[in-house]
Amino acid sequence: MSSSGDTAVIIPAANEADRIAATVKAAAALPGVDLVVVVDDGSRDQTGRVARAAGAKVVRHSRNRGKAAAMETGAEAVRLLDEDATPRHLLFLDADLGETAHAAAPLIEPVRAAKADMTIAVFTTRVKLGGHGLVVRLSKEGIRRATGFQPVQPLNGQRCLTRAAFEAARPLAHGFGVETALTIDLLHKGYRIVEVEVDMAHRATGTDWRAQLHRAIQLRDVALALATREPLIAQNLNKIRPNH
Repeated sequence: MSSSGDTAVIIPAANEADRIAATVKAAAALPGVDLVVVVDDGSRDQTGRVARAAGAKVVRHSRNRGKAAAMETGAEAVRLLDEDATPRHLLFLDADLGETAHAAAPLIEPVRAAKADMTIAVFTTRVKLGGHGLVVRLSKEGIRRATGFQPVQPLNGQRCLTRAAFEAARPLAHGFGVETALTIDLLHKGYRIVEVEVDMAHRATGTDWRAQLHRAIQLRDVALALATREPLIAQNLNKIRPNH
């Protein structure tokens, strides 16, 4: 890791022992990164041990608390490590990226250059996500209705943002609603969001009952995030609706 970095990587991880080491090592080599924090979200395998051996600082939840809670825990760990220093930018990466995490550099650059307050990854390599389209459409349409912005990949969790932007978005929406809510809340508060193409990829999503359950939970969380932001959606629609 660089000794003069200004960016911390936060990786929420649950039962990712097979990929976490490659993700951590790739993240640690990114320009400007001098800290990698893995939040072991109640894993039943050796995720935490493997991440620590790969060079990450590890914070563990004793039980699985969900993605948003892991993001908040990781950000708090970085804040404590920053102490009185200039707050680091925060790059959130998923644990299953493996070696493709090395391609995250373009996400950091606009934030470090003060050209964006948050960047969102757009994967140029797409994998088949069985049944995933329903949740994407719900998120995309909700963001459009609330802000007028039409993201390409609204659920992409690979995001870099300033500490100020992160604090402005707290408390984060529950679970998998966090990305949808982050986009809506920051745009409504005047923060600048830029989508960036990156050559990264997740593990392909399956179609077994566990994968279907995961998508059902995603759908619930995104719907909840949008429901709690109905006033923002109504406010935006009133702005664009012609006067009679």
